[in-house]
Amino acid sequence: MTAHIEFHQQQTLARVCVHYPERFNAMSRAMWLELRAVFEAIQRNRELRCVLISGEGAHFCAGGDISEYASFRFQEHTLREFHEVDVWPGLNAMLACDVPIVAEIRGTCMGAGVELASCCDIRLAAASAKFGAPIAKLGFPMAPREVALMARELGAMTARQMLLEAAVLDAATLAQRGFLTRVVADDALAGHAQDTVQRMLALAPQAARLNKQLIRASNSAPALMDQALTAINSAASENPQSIPPVAVPADAYAYADSAEHREGITAFLEKRPPVF
Repeated sequence: MTAHIEFHQQQTLARVCVHYPERFNAMSRAMWLELRAVFEAIQRNRELRCVLISGEGAHFCAGGDISEYASFRFQEHTLREFHEVDVWPGLNAMLACDVPIVAEIRGTCMGAGVELASCCDIRLAAASAKFGAPIAKLGFPMAPREVALMARELGAMTARQMLLEAAVLDAATLAQRGFLTRVVADDALAGHAQDTVQRMLALAPQAARLNKQLIRASNSAPALMDQALTAINSAASENPQSIPPVAVPADAYAYADSAEHREGITAFLEKRPPVF
């Protein structure tokens, strides 16, 4: 199996790998479901003290698997299902995980990759890593909960720059803006990540879990989006959220059959510039 979320337990360390190297570790729909299952299992495992998440080979995660998009993105109900049933529960499983998560980021970290990184506690990056969410080039916006997550972790200005300008930013810039914990030379990243993990493994696991719970609680105070939006996805509202439930407008996915949405996806698949 090529596209999958790889999980290995090494004593008290969980190693999670986004594995789809031929697509720069893009996230397929099946991988989002696997991500949820992996992190829910990690949450239940009281032996674990730390999680290290990385991408296979030279990249962290290039975003979503665009080759799948035409099969579901152009119908509102299937588009909503993708974001609210596949993607968000996967991200939320990471956010709800009490075990500290360290991200080892190299190469490409775009779209879904930035979202995955946003769910981590410690973010370590290679100096040459690149970050962005240039989905405006594909003709569609980011889903509401995912925007809220990115805006909280990146900061509103950086989220706007990525989403509205389709800007791709380097690791030094994101470290300066507070998104990355540390940036190190490319050839030193693996060793630095291992050293970081070893320090964390030596700390009190109960304290770490309680600290994560307290940090989550402190993040729940400010509203993440306009609370006047009242149509909350019913399935999501049945489960406790790691960040406050974000009101999802009833028409949030009404753009599914829009011309620019179709054009953005089609142009990418046809390897040509989109015409919006």
